Amino acid sequence: MRIGLTGGIGSGKSTVASLLVGLGAKLVDTDAIARAVAQPQGAAMPALEAEFGPSVIAADGGLDRARMRELVFADPDAKRRLEAILHPLIGVECERQAATAAAGQTLVFDVPLLVESRRWRAIVDRVLVVDASEAVQLHRVVARSGWAPEAVRAVIAQQAERSLRRAAADALIFNETMSLAELSLEVRSLWDRWAVADTR
Repeated sequence: MRIGLTGGIGSGKSTVASLLVGLGAKLVDTDAIARAVAQPQGAAMPALEAEFGPSVIAADGGLDRARMRELVFADPDAKRRLEAILHPLIGVECERQAATAAAGQTLVFDVPLLVESRRWRAIVDRVLVVDASEAVQLHRVVARSGWAPEAVRAVIAQQAERSLRRAAADALIFNETMSLAELSLEVRSLWDRWAVADTR
């Protein structure tokens, strides 16, 4: 089974991903892949420098993420150009990692932009959305990262609306007031239900 896992920033998606791994799933993390290809000597770096110029290159030779974030937020076309470089590389690496899964092992694709990219719906069997209100997202991200609230709101504004993510879900976890133990039980219950359905 291939599960597409998504949710807005600060929703708790990464925690759910970890819980699924603990239940035996293999995780393919598209954010981690995106970071890897934009590291010094990363596969995306020559194309990124050619497309955006030296101003987006950090001192270590990797992508200057803060500078790139500024460009993307200020110019929607910059976002499109960035995605045109990154998405094909991410797709190839996702399939490479998926191919290393054990026979019969459930795959979890952690994809923050699953709803926005649309292509993922045809790749996964089920979509799991982790949801929380914008106020909770804002509080969590400011607390953990130290970002200014305005920066968090800008990220949220770039992501799909909650209503669109919820509409795309085969299953929804509303992770707003649950403790970690309660969240773990919710994930386990869903895992068991899907495992039974998958064997029918």
